[in-house]
Amino acid sequence: MSIHDVSKKGLQLEIPLKVCRFMRLYPSIFEEFTGEYRVPWFTLTPEAVEIDMEENRVYESCREDLNDRLRRFVLMSREKAVPLKIVQGMLWYLGLPDDYLDHLDDSFRIIDMEDGLEGLAVKSNVKVLSVMQRNAVDGEAMEFPLFPSKGVRLRKKIEDWLKEFQKLPYVSPYEDYTSLDPNSDLAEKRVVGFLHELHCLFVEHSAERKKLLCLKKYFGLPQKVHKAFERHPHIFYISFRNKTCTAILKEAYAEKSRIEKHPILEVRKKYIKLMKQSNVILRNKGITRPVEDQQLVEKDLDLDYSVEEDANQM
Repeated sequence: MSIHDVSKKGLQLEIPLKVCRFMRLYPSIFEEFTGEYRVPWFTLTPEAVEIDMEENRVYESCREDLNDRLRRFVLMSREKAVPLKIVQGMLWYLGLPDDYLDHLDDSFRIIDMEDGLEGLAVKSNVKVLSVMQRNAVDGEAMEFPLFPSKGVRLRKKIEDWLKEFQKLPYVSPYEDYTSLDPNSDLAEKRVVGFLHELHCLFVEHSAERKKLLCLKKYFGLPQKVHKAFERHPHIFYISFRNKTCTAILKEAYAEKSRIEKHPILEVRKKYIKLMKQSNVILRNKGITRPVEDQQLVEKDLDLDYSVEEDANQM
């Protein structure tokens, strides 16, 4: 791809600097060469091509699993339908390919929603069980698995409230919630159940907290839904690495976790490992990144691995 074509992709890729400058930060991924009329061109390195091929194989072989994750996401919404722009914003977390619309099964359909938006709807006559329900032990109360952080002690009043909260009936995120008093603890349990299930669907069982705020209207979440992460520190861990607030589901990183791994996770790790090799390449060439570029790279490289690193602190 020529530098002229690359430069037109800035808005589409949502990169906070010129695309060609961004690509030059990762010589282990993008190989630059001079084409006709001495115009710079970019191509993927052989190592990046290999991972890309593996990623496409995973998308092909795990299509049913990926469609099921998307189906569950939509079925948790109030109307069992979500604007396409909301789905687009969740593609990275759900681990879906850009052309996901071309590979949907008959349970999905495109509809017109309010405000002239196009939406993705799901029709299902089968009762959907959440991860909590599928992992429940017969005869035992359904309580969220708790993982107290090392060295963190809560006030007794809060500990007592959390114990009573656990005793409340579990409300599946796939059930109708309109009859719940939005100011009740039971409604909060439904919100926590939704966030728990949502993070179970995500590739790394984590997400930048502010990216979830767009879900409030369509998933019946309270205005201050972000407070749920803070009020339940034994269920969620909040990381502020690189000045980014990321919510992490603790259960997913516990020993013998019963949450299924996302099929695209290992591919993501390989991309990150290859990206890190760019540091060595640039250093061997005697190239020093500007401070602002270095901060951007650190944020990109830590975006995924920070979850596992932070898991050691939970």
